[in-house]
Amino acid sequence: MKKILFLVGSCGIISLLISIQHVNNGSFETFHKKPTNSGGSTPGKTGAPGEQNCTQCHSGTTQDGALENKLMVMDGTTPITNYVPGQQYTVTLQMTSNPAKKGFQATALTGTTAMAGTFTGQSGNTNINGTIKKYANHTSTSNTSTTAPIWTWTWTAPEAGTGNVTFYVASNKTNNNGMTSGDQIYLSQHIFSEASSAGIEENSPESVSVSFNENSNSIIANFVSLSESNTSLKLIDISGKITFDTILGVSEIGKNTKEIQLNKTLKSGTYIVTLEIGRKVYSKKIVI
Repeated sequence: MKKILFLVGSCGIISLLISIQHVNNGSFETFHKKPTNSGGSTPGKTGAPGEQNCTQCHSGTTQDGALENKLMVMDGTTPITNYVPGQQYTVTLQMTSNPAKKGFQATALTGTTAMAGTFTGQSGNTNINGTIKKYANHTSTSNTSTTAPIWTWTWTAPEAGTGNVTFYVASNKTNNNGMTSGDQIYLSQHIFSEASSAGIEENSPESVSVSFNENSNSIIANFVSLSESNTSLKLIDISGKITFDTILGVSEIGKNTKEIQLNKTLKSGTYIVTLEIGRKVYSKKIVI
């Protein structure tokens, strides 16, 4: 007697498993065909609003991917947290644990969950699928720690007036058992703000400086404002995750000094402070 079982899935690394069992003198002989589609998922598995994630096909569990999924948007070799509309950027994604077998899917959406800009894949490293919304995926040659410690693709930022863009990422840390069981799915979100019409000015006429005070666990911001303006501050790690966000109130005309007490102790590393004064956004790097 032969029993043929087809198990078809559409996401992650395992997509097809054929198990043929022969009954011969009361004993079973089982043959497994290796997965034939390791080149990424069908669209809509990032965990974004209204979407599924890789657990639709993999029987593993969903984890918080804030520390596992290290996503950066690069202008050349410089990480950014504010994008210029229409500009091209390089997106890199790395799984911190760098498992032996792995996969991912990512998209970038506006506040109304529409596609934000466009994606272009990198041959052999990432492929792009989807129609109205675009999705970056691993390929059949970039799903191991040796072939692709980092995934890379190009993002063309959306038009002016789009506002914040959120990258939604689902990564798959597999146990490499050739099955859909026992995997771990990591979901994360990474927010990037639109630069104001005035642009991001690293060296501004309204001189801006920021520093970190280790003794008081606070950020000190110094700036000169040419008008009374609403001000706010965000602290963003290099993966694009906002770790602190606060409203500073209305600035005074002339020199302003603000000491912002952080509500938690942050991990050591490089962070980007974005200070919004009126309609202008300023970006500064600090080391904690």
